Amino acid sequence: MAIHPYVSESITLLEKMIAIPSFSRQENKVADLIENFMKQRSLSVQRKGNNIWVKTSRFSADKPSVLLNSHIDTVHDSDGWTYDPFTATREDDRITGLGSNDAGASVVSLLA
Repeated sequence: MAIHPYVSESITLLEKMIAIPSFSRQENKVADLIENFMKQRSLSVQRKGNNIWVKTSRFSADKPSVLLNSHIDTVHDSDGWTYDPFTATREDDRITGLGSNDAGASVVSLLA
């Protein structure tokens, strides 16, 4: 079965995010990555600090809004971490790396 382009792009973005240390209050490089990812897709990106957002082309301030939200920072790896925290390790259908689950997968899913 072929992988949908959004899935492939999402996996690639997640792997790039994992490779960038993005500890709390130090997530500017991963924010740059996400901002550039969205700009390359011709989205009208807005950013304040490391907060990044886009509005749908149908956005109207006169209508109710739905906000899809996540975070891009990670905590430090613990002493029991057995993988390289900044390498996306693929095993079957799983990607392991610091931030792969909390909340990198959420971020790339929201972007897709």
